[in-house]
Amino acid sequence: MKIVKLNSAQFDKYASSHRYRNYYQTSMYGNVMSKFGYRSQYLGIVNDQNKLIGATLIIYKEVFMKNKMAYAPRGILFNYENAENIKELAVKLKKILGKQGFMLLRIDPYIPLSIRDYEGNMMNFNNKGNTITENLKSAGFTYKGKTLFFETEKPRWEALVILQRDLREIFAKLDKRTRNKVRKATNSGVEVIKDENNSVNKLYEFVGKKDKKPLSFYKEMCTKFEENIDIYYAILNTETFIINSRRNYEKEVEYNDSLAERVQDMSLDEKERENYLNKKMESDKLITTYKKNLLTATDLLKNNPDGLKIGGAMIIKYDNAAYIFTEGIDDEYGYLNANYLLKWQLITDYNNQGYKYLNLNAIVGEFEKKNEYSGLNEAKLGFNATITEYLGEFDIVLNNFSYNLYTKVNKNK
Repeated sequence: MKIVKLNSAQFDKYASSHRYRNYYQTSMYGNVMSKFGYRSQYLGIVNDQNKLIGATLIIYKEVFMKNKMAYAPRGILFNYENAENIKELAVKLKKILGKQGFMLLRIDPYIPLSIRDYEGNMMNFNNKGNTITENLKSAGFTYKGKTLFFETEKPRWEALVILQRDLREIFAKLDKRTRNKVRKATNSGVEVIKDENNSVNKLYEFVGKKDKKPLSFYKEMCTKFEENIDIYYAILNTETFIINSRRNYEKEVEYNDSLAERVQDMSLDEKERENYLNKKMESDKLITTYKKNLLTATDLLKNNPDGLKIGGAMIIKYDNAAYIFTEGIDDEYGYLNANYLLKWQLITDYNNQGYKYLNLNAIVGEFEKKNEYSGLNEAKLGFNATITEYLGEFDIVLNNFSYNLYTKVNKNK
């Protein structure tokens, strides 16, 4: 076995047919990262018959006295099931990359470990998962450990919706709360459109703080991935919003009046009147909310007669699937549930276009205990999503002296 350098065309040709191919392991992504402080390198793994049996994009930065940290996004494209091959690969990586000033290489192979339903119940598992993990560890890779939450680089847990089905069937299998939120968004006047110009300026207002990447990063993604990128926006139709807000307010006032009559009806026993009083108190709260919405809707229509963008998403199309790369909603209008309607529109469009599935991106692996990310899970798993758990992150030290010195100097950082 030996490691050789590949050009981008050679790498893409090999990667495009690999079992664990992904859009991170492409020259398109490498070209994007090269614009933002990283350098890229394409490596091939060749066997004794001079046949290409593996390849990877690595991106890297100089971090300490010209020494570099490297990362193979979503892992080296390689067969991890053969322990001897993994050990030999580790030796070659240390020899080749160590001489080039690399201290450490991080990988997170795009290998599914388990498949679960939307409640987290196990549906299937990779019976080679433990073997692969042990092979990597015995070859000198340090396992970062299973985590229910987020890894350092890419998510270990993702949710996806299986497509190529009748849309009525897909909608019927959504969680009841999710269906109601999709309907609420529609009834409130939220509409979802695809931006034919792939403009990311407004999208950045929704995702910039969360993702902590510059606007130029998203523009570069659109440039390098070209026709493989879609931009969608959730737009509040302010005219529809004021009509529905007025209707909800007037309907609730009428209901509230009927409850008031019941409360004062002395022919009813005390328990019945107390029940109606509790309902009226809840109705009073709704009236306050609907009145506030009506005032808000009036101002919005005045200032935004053509509608108001309140959320958006960037989608990457790769290998007959669609991936939500990033998404965001204006918190001020979060109660309208535009993020639910946005996902439903993506499901509708990509299902109609014949894609196999829509990847909703990251979730966390805690499905029983309430945690700070439970809302994130609910907003995705409610779409009857299938959960994929991946292998996780591994690090291998390529130059012990440089890395030990680096960690010693930076131990308090």
